[in-house]
Amino acid sequence: MDNETEAIYAGDTIQMSKRLTIVVIFSIGLAFIEAVVVVYLRAIFYPQGFVFPLVGFMTDNHWLKFLRIETYREVATLVVLFSSSWLFGKNFRTRLAYFLTIFAIWDIFYYLWLKVLLDWPSSIMEWDVLFLIPVPWVAPVLAPVILSVTMLMGAMLILYRESRGQALQTSRVAKYGFTLVGLILMGHFCYAGMHISQIDYKAYFNWPIFLGCEIAAIILILKCSLNKK
Repeated sequence: MDNETEAIYAGDTIQMSKRLTIVVIFSIGLAFIEAVVVVYLRAIFYPQGFVFPLVGFMTDNHWLKFLRIETYREVATLVVLFSSSWLFGKNFRTRLAYFLTIFAIWDIFYYLWLKVLLDWPSSIMEWDVLFLIPVPWVAPVLAPVILSVTMLMGAMLILYRESRGQALQTSRVAKYGFTLVGLILMGHFCYAGMHISQIDYKAYFNWPIFLGCEIAAIILILKCSLNKK
């Protein structure tokens, strides 16, 4: 690699680092907004404490009205995530990387802010409602945090390779693999969410399935990292 090419890559790396810094700040701020909304919701609906199982969560008429509003808010949040990642990135790969970065940092700091504001969760094994579309997703806090770290790892790999002029390549098998892993994880979170009000709610989240998907995703990421353009 000649000096001129190295200088170009160095400049690209600096620009990407600046952009990434802004992305991190943006994500932390967004996480605080999300956490504050949850503080209000818990004060209204769970003044005695947010404790599983969530009896009446999907059946109480008072709850259902606000669940619809909360679902719309989640859609709006996704619009913010997609539009901001589009603005930060310059092509599909970098936009995907910034989306994963924003989502991961937002999710991790969401729990950190809740810890600051509510002193919750008391442990990483506390259960939480993760999402509401199309049905509630639930899991121990540790699960989305692990998933976020994996997403962040993949995003940093994409951005690093882009800054070096070596775009990350994914084979058809890898694309199908990532899609399958994503669908299994979504289905698993939703399956647990369908039993949110049952006494034995913990029985519906299967750690071996979750960790199996995580390992598969990491293997696919490492496999993609070995591909050269």
